[in-house]
Amino acid sequence: MSKKIIAVNAGPRKGWNTDTLITEASKGAESSGATVEKFDLFRLEKYTGCISCFGCKKNQNKGHCVCRDGLTKVLDAIREADGLIIGSPNYLSEMTASFRALYERLVFQNLTYNSETPCCNQNPIPVLLIMTSNAPDTAYTGLLQNYQQILNRFVGPTETLVSGNTLQLKDYSKLDWPWSYFDPEAKKRRHETVFPQECKKAYEMGAALVMKNMS
Repeated sequence: MSKKIIAVNAGPRKGWNTDTLITEASKGAESSGATVEKFDLFRLEKYTGCISCFGCKKNQNKGHCVCRDGLTKVLDAIREADGLIIGSPNYLSEMTASFRALYERLVFQNLTYNSETPCCNQNPIPVLLIMTSNAPDTAYTGLLQNYQQILNRFVGPTETLVSGNTLQLKDYSKLDWPWSYFDPEAKKRRHETVFPQECKKAYEMGAALVMKNMS
């Protein structure tokens, strides 16, 4: 039976940086024999982050968020998966609100507040966390390390991939005023030379994600 990988795009833009890297990682997973199911968080029915109902702290609901909304099918799919690929652009020095909503509910459902067994996750799975950013690759090292640490504890062993200094628009000249914080031409050159290398890396990491689960 082939492995099942869940891919989650927590960015709004189809076909752009985050979505492209997730797609390449998914292709890599498929090259290792896995099947991939993808969710686009910005295209789901209405949902929220954790509502602090504590329903997941009851014995019969351990590891299961009891809030029923657009994220329920994503959480259910991840719970039964063999691996997770999830990506988000960086907005204002954080992941998107959509990413945070899923992250809160994915992690909190497995948190027991019990010092002997702090996590009740019955199916730890490898995770590939992808972040894209207009800022340089090294700008948010601490942020990524924090997410990696928490996902390691409550979801499964997590690897990260960061694509910084990304191209935001195809044609910056159409803006009403110049964006003088950076050089648009330099961003275009990076997108043409470095970003394809990052896509290749995403593909390789997606393939390795499946093999890690099999080891």
